[in-house]
Amino acid sequence: MKTSKKILIVDDDIDILTVVKTILENEGHQIIVAQSKNEAIKIAKAEKPDLAICDVMMSTHYEGFELAEALTKTDDFNNMPVLMQTSIEVFSSNNNDAMNFARQYREKVDSKDLEVLLVEDQKTKKAGIDYRTENGQIKWLPVDGFIRKPVKAKTLIESVERVLMS
Repeated sequence: MKTSKKILIVDDDIDILTVVKTILENEGHQIIVAQSKNEAIKIAKAEKPDLAICDVMMSTHYEGFELAEALTKTDDFNNMPVLMQTSIEVFSSNNNDAMNFARQYREKVDSKDLEVLLVEDQKTKKAGIDYRTENGQIKWLPVDGFIRKPVKAKTLIESVERVLMS
């Protein structure tokens, strides 16, 4: 029997929240939801979820990244695993170093001005977001994987189980 886990879902789209919540509750997980970065941080501090599933872009282009960074790099959350939901193209890599792949890709003449690169290694499932901050700095944010929108139940469940088992 699977162990029930507490999962925080963060998205500014109530329809996405409802679909993901229903799928994961049907798998026996306890679900808590938030619609913004600030609400999610407050809930995560109080509830201590085992996993967060965050939208890449919410009220600002950077809100999802900022939330993922707070959850993965702040002692308050003990390096919480984070999956990112997105409709943005995710680049597949066969390079164990997803960040290196993103940086090499960015060096291509037609890719230098990209604001966001989402990269996932197909073998290891190591993933991350390589993005240009508001001040133009390129930043790497490791995450535990991506879930494509529109959400497919089987893919969502597989991704959640993979992260919770590691």
